[in-house]
Amino acid sequence: MEAGLAVLAARLEGLLGAARVITDPVRLRTYECDGLTNHRSTPAVVVLPGTAEQIAAIVRECAASGVPYVARGSGTGLSGGALPRADGVLIVTSRMRRILEIDIPGQRAVVEPGVINLDVTRAVRPYGYYFAPDPSSQQICSVGGNVAENSGGAHCLKYGFTAHHVLSCEVVTPDGEIVELPAGGPGYDLLGVFVGAEGTLGITTKITVRLTRVPETVQTLLAAFGSIEAGGAAVSAIIGAGVVPAAIEMMDALSIEAAEAAVRCEYPPGAGAVLIVELDGPEPEVAAQFAEVERMCREAGAFEIRIAADDEERALIWKGRKSAFAAVGRISPAYIVQDGVIPRTSLPQVLASIDALSAESGVRVANVFHAGDGNLHPLVLFDDAEPGAEERAEAVSGAILDLCIEHGGSITGEHGVGVDKSRYMTRMFTDADLDTMQMVRCGFDPDGLCNPGKVFPTPRLCGEVPGVRRGAHPYEGKADLF
Repeated sequence: MEAGLAVLAARLEGLLGAARVITDPVRLRTYECDGLTNHRSTPAVVVLPGTAEQIAAIVRECAASGVPYVARGSGTGLSGGALPRADGVLIVTSRMRRILEIDIPGQRAVVEPGVINLDVTRAVRPYGYYFAPDPSSQQICSVGGNVAENSGGAHCLKYGFTAHHVLSCEVVTPDGEIVELPAGGPGYDLLGVFVGAEGTLGITTKITVRLTRVPETVQTLLAAFGSIEAGGAAVSAIIGAGVVPAAIEMMDALSIEAAEAAVRCEYPPGAGAVLIVELDGPEPEVAAQFAEVERMCREAGAFEIRIAADDEERALIWKGRKSAFAAVGRISPAYIVQDGVIPRTSLPQVLASIDALSAESGVRVANVFHAGDGNLHPLVLFDDAEPGAEERAEAVSGAILDLCIEHGGSITGEHGVGVDKSRYMTRMFTDADLDTMQMVRCGFDPDGLCNPGKVFPTPRLCGEVPGVRRGAHPYEGKADLF
């Protein structure tokens, strides 16, 4: 470790105690990546704070030393957003796991950033409420990470993303001050800027979340189709009829194969695609809409439909979908989880183009996606022991994002940009757009120490004149500074 970092580590030990500061190279390797393992960097120092005051003190020490820092929750992110800096400090909030307050009359709860997503629901379910955002990793992902990435989940079609369920955040700013960012009120919506900023504007230390009442009834079906195109036709018919399900999820044959190998979900054999449709709400409304959904699935060509009779059968239907990302490890040594968004009407064309890309390149792609809102999660499979395989997979992954942009979509729906997709930002935004975003970032973090190197394709300097840059960036070729 460099002398300056060694001095900083010693000061951090004085603040937190030696047990909460990690500098051992072997233990540091635990934190070298998030859920997207093809980006790795071992941090110089890892700290495990237990309070907002400790995080504020850590940030002040880093700022005084000019050392970059990155916040990390459970490490389940899929864009390299919590990728640490080899010359910096990784601030891990996973020990801050207290639910501080449950206010049922106010329909809210106050939690620390390390609280696991599903634990919020478990805590309030006895009162008839739950926490609506439900990423597939909700059994292990943290609310603080959900705030950073504005995570969604299977039920975001009806209930929205994390941003729609956050009422306020306590935040440590890049100068080490603890501030409250409330929702609404006069002035600028700083909370709206902060949620989804991928940890580049500060560190969340306390979150007030909105609780949602458990619906009167829930109905879930699984429809099996001979092809993904037939399943897509069913999705179009359902949305076109004005039905807004809580969730519409689709898996293709390759992702079904992986799920069967991993969790034995026992989906209908021979299916080219399965569609999971869930409706919730008042019983009469759900019953009427559910009959319509079942009819439209059959008309679109479903050869088998299963309807969950109870919560146990509902959980079994969801088991394969919820495990899909991890399950792909059963059929491929390595894979890239991608995340792009397209208009629902473009699903058939984009899926056909992905098939063509896969066939042309020889790179297998498993498709799992939120069909209702066009949020694709193609899983690009490769063997990392084969020379050149990762590069070919990266090329296919990038081509899929290009398809999303070409069809009027986005390079990310819920996984964030992080380090993985920052180079694609110039394909969606102009230089003026990116300069404006960077000016906002500089307003929060003028020294550029808070999760640097994420989101933006090229570091911009606070004080640099905005506009189209002529010539090289002054820090180009000096990646060690970022």
